[in-house]
Amino acid sequence: MPVEADPNAETFAQVLAELMVHYNASQSDVARAIEASPSTVSTWINGRKVPRDEAIRRLAQAFPQYSLTRLTAAAGRRAPAPLGPDAKARLLSVFDRLTQEQQEMLEIQAKALADSNKQLP
Repeated sequence: MPVEADPNAETFAQVLAELMVHYNASQSDVARAIEASPSTVSTWINGRKVPRDEAIRRLAQAFPQYSLTRLTAAAGRRAPAPLGPDAKARLLSVFDRLTQEQQEMLEIQAKALADSNKQLP
């Protein structure tokens, strides 16, 4: 079930601007660090769009003073839990034992669960 956004929460544009000041990084520096285009970073800075989950992960990796949880929350989503190698192996082991139809159903369910982490505007 989606969670309503906190009206007092910081926006992604605010967090990204703070990150850039903290790291003394330009939009081009950020784009290079996460393998995105400068125009994409510009849309985030100007608040026109928020990045997809993978771009947020790359930002958190490239700029470790800004956590995945904080960046994800600023983008209006709940952060996914870390998935260690053991957990991945266990999940894949179970997945490998499913029929194709069961795998497809599980994928649909997993996508729906992940989408439920998006917060309402």
